[in-house]
Amino acid sequence: MKKVLGSVLLVLLVFWIGTNPGPAADVARGIGDGVAEIFTNIGTFFVDLSRG
Repeated sequence: MKKVLGSVLLVLLVFWIGTNPGPAADVARGIGDGVAEIFTNIGTFFVDLSRG
């Protein structure tokens, strides 16, 4: 059941990206920016931690 549901969701995602490339790119860019910000903040945390 999980494989079927996963396959259906993957097909819907590909369909959405194919029919709406602009908003899909905005979503991907937003996710990428969020991940980059998380890693930047982790780096800042360790730099501040090492400085005491």
